[in-house]
Amino acid sequence: MNRLEHYKTINPSAAKELQQELRQQIKLEPLPEPPKYIAGADISFSRGSDLMHAAIIVLELPDLTPVARSLASDETSFPYIPGLLAFREMPVLLKAWNQLKLKSDVLILDGHGVAHPRRMGIATHFGIEVDHPTIGCAKNILTGTHGDLGIDKGDKAYLIDDDEKIGIALRSRTNVNPIYVSPGYRCSFKDTYNIVMGALTKYKLPKTSRLAHQWANKLRRGEAQEGYVEF
Repeated sequence: MNRLEHYKTINPSAAKELQQELRQQIKLEPLPEPPKYIAGADISFSRGSDLMHAAIIVLELPDLTPVARSLASDETSFPYIPGLLAFREMPVLLKAWNQLKLKSDVLILDGHGVAHPRRMGIATHFGIEVDHPTIGCAKNILTGTHGDLGIDKGDKAYLIDDDEKIGIALRSRTNVNPIYVSPGYRCSFKDTYNIVMGALTKYKLPKTSRLAHQWANKLRRGEAQEGYVEF
């Protein structure tokens, strides 16, 4: 059974066991060199549907110029269970990733990295699966707490869970609710902060996340086709 089919057939009990196994493989380390390309990944689906639509958009630094995209649709059979959402999204993300010819140096996923009760958010899980540096970027806390956070863009406070640093509450726009970023795999906290800051423009979410979200929705609405394109 290939890995994609494995994620379509795994049950929730086995999924939790797999998370505990994969947790032993987590690597949080500095990137070997500054990235030239970063990418964003997001999922779109219709409520009540098992059909998932994924978009991965590659941007060139420092101008955040889009250079490639990969769009894919696939069905999932895994139920919606908080803490196990990666298993619903893994098949379609793998499909989009596998057809992506221009791989980014770092992939930012919509969700958490190690800021997860078992330290296995979608960014960490996917990073281990494809052995690639990843970052999680989420709009809400899944676990942990943080102290006071300044109101200016770039202000940060570490997210702590059981005395362990697991993420960063980041003010991505002045006077706007923070986003929550965390290293996923083969990426440090310093890299996580710097890369997300470099992907921010005038909006709350980094450009990687916004473009991936837009293209995933276009695919779901039939306004775009599956496949890989370089610009």
